[in-house]
Formats: sequence, C-alpha cells, structure tokens
Amino acid sequence: MYTRREWLKLTAAAGTALAIHPRLLQAQDAPMITRAIPSTGEELPIIGLGSSATFSSVARSDDVTALRGVLTTLLDNGGSVFDTAPSYGASEEVAGSIINEIDARDRVFWATKLNVAGRGGGAADPDLAWEQVETSFDRIQKTPIDCIQVHNLGDPPTQLGILDQLKAEGRVRYTGITCTTQRRYDEFAQVMRDYSLDFIGVDYAVDNRLAAETILPLAQDRGIGVMVYAPFGRTRLWNRVSGLDVPEWAAEFGADSWAQFFLKYVAAHPAVTVITPATSRPVNMLDNLMGGRGALPDAATLQRMAEYVDALPSA
Repeated sequence: MYTRREWLKLTAAAGTALAIHPRLLQAQDAPMITRAIPSTGEELPIIGLGSSATFSSVARSDDVTALRGVLTTLLDNGGSVFDTAPSYGASEEVAGSIINEIDARDRVFWATKLNVAGRGGGAADPDLAWEQVETSFDRIQKTPIDCIQVHNLGDPPTQLGILDQLKAEGRVRYTGITCTTQRRYDEFAQVMRDYSLDFIGVDYAVDNRLAAETILPLAQDRGIGVMVYAPFGRTRLWNRVSGLDVPEWAAEFGADSWAQFFLKYVAAHPAVTVITPATSRPVNMLDNLMGGRGALPDAATLQRMAEYVDALPSA
C-alpha cells in the first residue's frame, strides 16, 4: 500500500510523462509486442526492467518509493520481465521485498543470476553457489523462479550444472548464461554451442552492434532466447544525443523519444526476446514501454538509424 505522500509522487510523475510524451496516453490500449521463448513457445513482453545502474543506486537508499513505482508501472502497463542479480547491490533484496509487498509474484517474470566464480575466472565453490541460489529464493519467495542465468561466464561446468539440477527439480523454469564483455564473445559462443540453454544475456545497442554479427545469429540457430542488456549503452547513448531532438523521420516507426528510438532498434532484431533497460523513475519506465509498442523499423530504416548515430560525436 502507498502512503498519501508516495501516491502523490507517483501520480505527479505519471502526469509529467503524459505531458511530455502525448503518445503515452495510448499505453493502455496499444498492445505490447511479445516474443516467444524458443525452448517452450511461452510469450514474453519485449520490454522489461533491469536493476543495475540507477535502480541499484536507489535500492541502496533509505527511500525506495520510486522503485515501487517503477515495478508497478512495469506490471500495470504490459510488462512482466524483471532482471536482477545478487551482485547488483541491494537490488534483488529490495525488489523481492516490493514484489511480495504488492503481492505480484505471479505477475512478474523474475530473472536473476548466479556467479560465485573465483578470481580470474577460477572454479566456483559449489557450496557458495548453492548458498547464493537459496538466498535468491528467500528474497523473492517464489518457486519456481522463472529464470536464473550464470553471470558473466562464471565457471559454466559447475554453475550451469547447478542450474540444470534446479531445473530438473522444478525449482527453476529457464536457465542460461550472460556475457557483456566483447573480448569474451568467442568463449561465449562456445558455451552456447556446448550447453543446453534457454536464454543468454548480452549487450546490444544501436552503437554497439557486434553481437549481431555472431552471438544473435547463433542464438537463433541454437533456439536460445535473448535478453538484451545496456540498450542505451548505459549512459553512452544519452551523452551522444544530449541536446538533440529525435529526428522527424523516427515518427515513421512511432518513436517520439530517444528511449523509444534506441529500444525499437534493438527490438527489430528477430533474435531478441526481451530488452531490460534499468531505470529508477516511473516516467522513464512508461517511456521505455512505448518502445515495445507499434511499428518496428525495417532493414533500410535500421541502417539509417545506425548511420545517424554513428555520425554523432563519440561520448
């Protein structure tokens, strides 16, 4: 439940969003694009919510009202996927508390991670890995957890083995592995070939397109779902477009804001199952959700978008 003060904060933020982006008025009516998880056919809304960056910063503060607002905005406007990790500070713990407080366990597709690998990519301690997993279960109080992925290629034999056991026991629905370090993409691709995975998590953005050369096509070939991280290049893309208006031709595919421009570029790749940009503001969550509605750019427009961004000064 919200206090009067919290409710006023959230409604004020929503009002600001509608004033800035009139198309957000359509958010309740326009259907969210969904994509099927290749291993099961289950459909997911293409825009979700991540919990690193600003979400993580706010989770460490004394006032998490905004995070409650972000999560309810996600769930009330067509989204469901929430991606977190034990390494994101207080994000997993705080979000788990909020989800239970608002009784939304059955509405959220909860994705978290596992990584207790030793320094320098050494072998994981299985006991510590199991302890970390059990802590995640305690925080969300949901069984099965929808998805757990091994974080940043941490010791796949040990930790994917643990996740496979959890999946066999019915405690986890989907398993996978993540990598957001391009110099490790060859290693990442080999893991994708060697293991049975439901998901991968990878970085991909309009100015960070390397994953589209090998990782995304391999995911399609292997029938692996893709969670995209850092679709805004964390802060990089925001710095590059600072002070600039979205080009008028972006209206051709329904992008009224830079967030929608960036997200629609990523969503247009057929390998992408869900995109999880992090935010700690309900107004930004609404804007992001609009990036998963309406038309997506075609091949010629994608090239135009990439060329436009490439011509901007580097961040």
